[in-house]
Amino acid sequence: MSELVTIEENEAYTMITMDDGKANALSFAMFEAVNAALDTAEAAGKVVIIAGRPGKFSAGFDLSVMGAGGEPMMKLLRMGADLSVRLLCFSTPVVLAVSGHALAMGALLCLSADYRVGMQGNYKLGLNEVAIGMTLPWFGIELARARLAETQLNDAVGLAHVYDPDSAVSAGYLDEVVEDVQLIDRAIELATSYSALNMPAHKATKARIREPMMARLEEALRRDFEAGTSAIAAGS
Repeated sequence: MSELVTIEENEAYTMITMDDGKANALSFAMFEAVNAALDTAEAAGKVVIIAGRPGKFSAGFDLSVMGAGGEPMMKLLRMGADLSVRLLCFSTPVVLAVSGHALAMGALLCLSADYRVGMQGNYKLGLNEVAIGMTLPWFGIELARARLAETQLNDAVGLAHVYDPDSAVSAGYLDEVVEDVQLIDRAIELATSYSALNMPAHKATKARIREPMMARLEEALRRDFEAGTSAIAAGS
């Protein structure tokens, strides 16, 4: 397993922790490591907790790739979209322990999990693409439309508003906020309680709940990856 990601196995859950020592940028290597960890978790059939490093959940896509454009950018973008879809359809509940800043693709991961616990502090969460000269891809638009409060959608997406942890709950990025020292314990408490669910029933019911969103996401992915770079990185 890559050193970017560590796995902790417990009777009730599998904890996946991202830590690149920096901003937890979602690079090719990070995506590969997270997906390999999810393969392990899926084989175990347990609830999944995904955590970040202290102060940084994820600052989003690797900007060195996104800024260069072309095929590498499209490949990285597709890996992000595929990870969101994987989490939305995962066979067991996915709990995020949002340990700090969650921006851009990091915020989209928050919109892809079943339950999101954040922690108090001076942290920013949001889709800041417009502020850094990028057009949010269609799949990101659909995730935001499905999971954010309708009254916040224009502000959050079109105006690149970033939220503190408490306001991120109202917006829809998080489900609750706890003190920093309680973050992992709370995620474990939730995962342990979810472990009592019947997992096949959970997966099937989740699929029914998200069926309309998944149909919209399928169309969004077609638009993103048939349109090419011009429709995604305009203004970058």
